Amino acid sequence: MSSEEKRTWISALVGAVVPIAYLASVLSQVPSTDVATIDYAEPMLASIGVGIGVGIVLAIVTAVASRGDDGRTDERDRAINTRGEFVGFYVMSIAAVVPLAMAMARVDQFWIAHALYLAFVLAALASSSVKLVAYRRGW
Repeated sequence: MSSEEKRTWISALVGAVVPIAYLASVLSQVPSTDVATIDYAEPMLASIGVGIGVGIVLAIVTAVASRGDDGRTDERDRAINTRGEFVGFYVMSIAAVVPLAMAMARVDQFWIAHALYLAFVLAALASSSVKLVAYRRGW
């Protein structure tokens, strides 16, 4: 397994686990609390920071643990990365229409923020998924 594929696995796992934990904690308050009173901004920023931090730490740990791997990327890695990033861009572009429409409809900012957060999560997961399928099934 190349170092790029390992980093993609890390990105996919962190990109799935951190948002699920955040959404479980904040959205569990929705049935019993008015959304206007739920403090979501700090936990959302914290989850984004934790996701980035954990991803960086795990990538460093993986790089140190696989010292025998030279860590070089070849043309295949670059092509897979480009394809995955394109798919992530298109998913984000399409998914961003939802929070935009919600803003135009003057929906509560709680829901707009979460729709935008979900768009970013979906884009990251789509990008990682495309890359992993390309690594596993061949390019």
